[in-house]
Amino acid sequence: MSLHQFSLEPITCHAWNRDRTQIALSLNNHEVHIYKKNGNQWVKAHELKEHHGHITGIDWAPKSNQIVTCGADCNAYTWSQKDGIWKPTLVILRINRAATIVKWCPLENKFAVGSGARLISVCYFESENNWWVSKHIKRPICSTVLSLDWHPNNVLLAVGSCDFKCRVFSAYIKETDEKPASTPWGTKMSFGQLMSEFGGTGSCGWVHGVSFSASGNRLSWVSHDSTVSVVDASKNMMVSQLKTEFLPFLSVSFVSENSVVAAGHDCCPMLFNYDDRGSLTFVSKLDIPKPSIQSSISAMERFCNMNKRATTEDHNTALDMLHQNSITQVSIYEVDKQDCHKFCTTGIDGAMTIWDFKTLESLIQGL
Repeated sequence: MSLHQFSLEPITCHAWNRDRTQIALSLNNHEVHIYKKNGNQWVKAHELKEHHGHITGIDWAPKSNQIVTCGADCNAYTWSQKDGIWKPTLVILRINRAATIVKWCPLENKFAVGSGARLISVCYFESENNWWVSKHIKRPICSTVLSLDWHPNNVLLAVGSCDFKCRVFSAYIKETDEKPASTPWGTKMSFGQLMSEFGGTGSCGWVHGVSFSASGNRLSWVSHDSTVSVVDASKNMMVSQLKTEFLPFLSVSFVSENSVVAAGHDCCPMLFNYDDRGSLTFVSKLDIPKPSIQSSISAMERFCNMNKRATTEDHNTALDMLHQNSITQVSIYEVDKQDCHKFCTTGIDGAMTIWDFKTLESLIQGL
């Protein structure tokens, strides 16, 4: 694992460029900071300053090298680099509440923006007018959209919201998309079509994170009641849910077709396994605790410390793990969801950690 401290301010969201030499961060304000890797250090290379409210979502298209951002100012911008300078283009979202999250589709010809307006803006480029326009998916969403993820077919969109529901919609845009082939999620895929809806039984919390598997047949989501859920569309929409004893998770990602990594308020990424029989189980925490300071000092030193403080209580507030506060986002760092070798986490402690998943998986299997 490698830990990088960017700031004392929270990192609310992040996005990587294609070769992982640059990372775009939001440090809980209205600016996007782009850092470039220089040896083992990260050096600030650019600042994107068009928003007038807190940045709530960032995504970086790997092929076209475009960045899209959204914020509490109800706006979204696409950013293109020309002569070393990032230039913004305003997106016509048509929303009256804060935008909450944004995601490029796999083919990078459109993106989705969730918002507090109880809708999703699916945005595509209109070449005739040279601007980004949007179509809205509204019903039956009843509250703020918190999470999004695209299906590999570039059409289906998973949505998590504050009405305790995880849904799959069709985001088919006839102006830009080819007619989609049939999938286990359904065959009729007109724009805004509700393909599936989950929640209400066994899960009673805001849906903070959603993630399709690499095949697109499985979908995982995490909710505020500390539940991890997986549905398999190829098995008659069989839903498996695991109510954990941990604090709520804020982000989730498939790291193989049968493995899911979730992280959140426990400040530690955790591994879950979903087998082919439909059983969802907790495997292990993925952090390695730091050596205890107390165990390395002598009895005399411990007695002196007690004498100075006049108490036996330990006032050390440092956690025995890399992140010192909630993890806000999990992303794939190396390879993909089918065969993840490394993944990345950022958190409220202003830190970014790159985790060697293959090494950790081997250690867990050896225990």
